[in-house]
Amino acid sequence: MLITGANKGIGYYMAMSWLEKGNIAIVLDVSCDEIDKLKFEYGERLMTRICDVSDFNSVKESVKEAIDMYNNIDIAVHNACICVFESLSQHSIDEYKKIYDVNFLGAVNITKIVLPFMLENKKGRICYSSSGVGVTGYINISGYSASKGAIEAFAKCMLLENLENNVSFHILQPPLTNTESSSPLPVPKEFKADPKKVGYGLIKNIYKRKFIITPSLLDTLTVKMSYNFPRFTGKLLVRMTNKTK
Repeated sequence: MLITGANKGIGYYMAMSWLEKGNIAIVLDVSCDEIDKLKFEYGERLMTRICDVSDFNSVKESVKEAIDMYNNIDIAVHNACICVFESLSQHSIDEYKKIYDVNFLGAVNITKIVLPFMLENKKGRICYSSSGVGVTGYINISGYSASKGAIEAFAKCMLLENLENNVSFHILQPPLTNTESSSPLPVPKEFKADPKKVGYGLIKNIYKRKFIITPSLLDTLTVKMSYNFPRFTGKLLVRMTNKTK
């Protein structure tokens, strides 16, 4: 498995769970100080590379090195993301561009580089970590939300473009999780999911044929509500957030 953004949080525990199953994990991130600690236990089954997913050549070089080393990438997960909690008036254009470059163009870069290899081998799956706010919207998070909405659309396009190929595309939908990136949200920690449970749950379900993959059945039900009633769910989330302040 190739996974971006796995030095901490959900991605870290996805990589850990994958390694515990006896598999090989290739992690690309701008920092690998935390994930590198797992090398003491897993050795050569864990490859880490400092990589900016918004830089096409950086991704290409890292993926080529991984293929040369292991001769296989069966699953690619784009999990790297940037989240800025600002209103439109406070959000700079440069921040929007940076979020878009990492969250969305990072997914495009990974796909353009990994997909030809999978097509040649006639198998593989590519997953994109999304978010409920990419479907429902939310307050003071428009850059992140819009980038996740773009990923939702991109995954659908890739799925349709490759209907005749043996490569599948999926959206990973985790719940609101207690991670560093979500810490500024005005939501009590007890209302956030444990990142280890979420990461392990996603790996448990990673081979499911469903387009949208969640960590648990409860998350599946929540996600269905978001997709079926996006505007209602978005307003409900805002009201709930305001009540916790």
